[in-house]
Amino acid sequence: MKINPIKFAFACALSVSILWIACSILVMAIPPMMLSMSGHMLHMELAGMGWNLTLQGIFSGLVGWFITAGIGGWLLAAIYNFLLSQTPLNES
Repeated sequence: MKINPIKFAFACALSVSILWIACSILVMAIPPMMLSMSGHMLHMELAGMGWNLTLQGIFSGLVGWFITAGIGGWLLAAIYNFLLSQTPLNES
C-alpha cells in the first residue's frame, strides 16, 4: 500500500506542532522540572542554565519544526513508496 507523501507530510508536521506547543506550555508552567528533564534527555547538566522563552521564540520554533517535520515526513513517504515499488510482492 502506497503512502500519500503530501498527507503524510502534513500529518507529521501537525503532530510535531502539537508536541511543540505542549512542550512550550510545560516549560512555561514548570520551568525547573523541564530544565532538569531536558538535561537528563541530553545527558548534560543544565542546572546552571535557564529558559529564555518568548512568544516570538515559541512561534519561530513552531514554524521551523513544522517545516522540518513536513519535509522529513514527505521524504520518508517518498522513500517508502520507492522501496515498495522495487520489492516484488510475491517472493516465492
